[in-house]
Amino acid sequence: MNKNTVLAWATFIMILVGLGLIALGAFKYDDVAGWGFVSVGIGFFAIAWVFNALKGRV
Repeated sequence: MNKNTVLAWATFIMILVGLGLIALGAFKYDDVAGWGFVSVGIGFFAIAWVFNALKGRV
C-alpha cells in the first residue's frame, strides 16, 4: 500500500466513524451529550476532508 491508499482508507474509516457518532447523537442520546457526539462527528468529517485533500500531495 502506498501513501495515497493509506490516506484513502483513513478517509473512509473516519467518515464511517463520523456517521456513527452523528447517529449516536441523533438517535440514542437526547440530552446535552447528543450535541457533543454530533459536534465530534462533524469534526471527524473535517479531518477526513483534510485527509482527502492531502491525497497526491504527500
